[in-house]
Amino acid sequence: MYDFNLLVSCSWGAYRRAKVEVLSVLKTLGDEKPIVRRTVAEGIIGVKTRLDPRKVIRGLRTLFDKDPFIIQQTLKWVPVDLWTYSEMDSIREAIAELKNKIQAGERWRMIVEKRRYTRYHKIEIIRELAELIDKKVDLEEPDKILRIDIIGKYAGVSVLTPQDIFSVAKPMP
Repeated sequence: MYDFNLLVSCSWGAYRRAKVEVLSVLKTLGDEKPIVRRTVAEGIIGVKTRLDPRKVIRGLRTLFDKDPFIIQQTLKWVPVDLWTYSEMDSIREAIAELKNKIQAGERWRMIVEKRRYTRYHKIEIIRELAELIDKKVDLEEPDKILRIDIIGKYAGVSVLTPQDIFSVAKPMP
C-alpha cells in the first residue's frame, strides 16, 4: 500500500527531472530527506514528506509567486489524506473516515482521477460514492473537494479546499 502524502504529476518521460524539482522544492521548504518514487502510473510521482502536505502547497505557492520558473517539470501537487484499496467498499470506508472534514453548511464536490484502473467509469464511481455525503453539492465553487486518486489497486482519498491543490495551469484558485 502506498503511504505517500503528496501526489505530483509531470509529463510522461520527465520523471527524473521532475524528481529533482520536487526534491529541490521540499529542501527549500525544510524537508531534507523526502521519499520521492514513481507510481505504477506514468507521470504520477508519489512523495512522502515529513512536512504537512497542505503547508507544502502554501509554501510552494509562495515560492511560485516570487519565481514562477521554480516549477518547470511538475504540473500539479495534491495532498493525500489516506490510502486504501481501489475496491468500492474500501473507498467507502475511507470516505466514512474523512467525511466529517466537510462541515455543516459547506458545499462540496467530488473529483475522481483514475489511472491504470478500468473496473469502473468515473461517473459510476461518483454516483456510487456521492450519496455517502449529505451536504450540498457545488460543482463550480465548492468549499471542499472530496478527491479520489485511483492508481491501479490503490486509492488515495482526501478532503481538500481548492487552495490545497497547486496546479501550474491554475496557480491561484
